[in-house]
Amino acid sequence: MSLAFSGVVQAAGNAEAAKAKISMCIGCHGIEGYRTSYPVVYHVPKLGGQHEAYLAKVLKDYKSGERKHPQMSGIAATLSDQDIEDLAAYYASK
Repeated sequence: MSLAFSGVVQAAGNAEAAKAKISMCIGCHGIEGYRTSYPVVYHVPKLGGQHEAYLAKVLKDYKSGERKHPQMSGIAATLSDQDIEDLAAYYASK
């Protein structure tokens, strides 16, 4: 018998609790087809429907500095681990 592990920790967030936390996200991610021009022109990714574990990992990577983006790094730095898990659960459920 063999067991395989993906290396991805399953997120354990509360989507309902995230409703009080999404205001910082919807300004960019809540606008269909939104493009921003800072630091360069790019299409802002849609968060709804992404995998919960992926969303949590990306936010943690922004927070740690492993992944870099001026706005996202600044926002992620203000989030607790529970905030990250809650936001990931919320957007995964959309």
